[in-house]
Amino acid sequence: MKRLTKAEEQIMQILWDINQGFVKDIIENLPDPKPAYNTVSTIVRILEKKRFVSHNAFGNSHEYYPTISKENYTEAYLNSIIKDYFSNSFKEMVSFFTRDKDMSIEELEEIRKMINREIQKQKRDKND
Repeated sequence: MKRLTKAEEQIMQILWDINQGFVKDIIENLPDPKPAYNTVSTIVRILEKKRFVSHNAFGNSHEYYPTISKENYTEAYLNSIIKDYFSNSFKEMVSFFTRDKDMSIEELEEIRKMINREIQKQKRDKND
């Protein structure tokens, strides 16, 4: 899956939030200063060429909608980061983040709890 540029990702975030909309709807949801209509329209057409977006035609107007879920994009993007920066190892990624000096003890404990819950779930699933 292709990575999105920052501008493309900003448009996709809006489409994921609103589910579908015209270019004017996308612009309404962008922060100030708002880009020009033609700029947003061009980015949406690029997203359509990349197959992230499709549209329903209403005369000369197009209502755009995402063709990939936010969850699927996030998973593919995260997997590419793990592959490119962490030798395709989740363990290396987790190790990197646990060494982060800005992570509090509370955050580390919460991560440990989440991991323990997942271990228990996988053990139950394996035994079923």
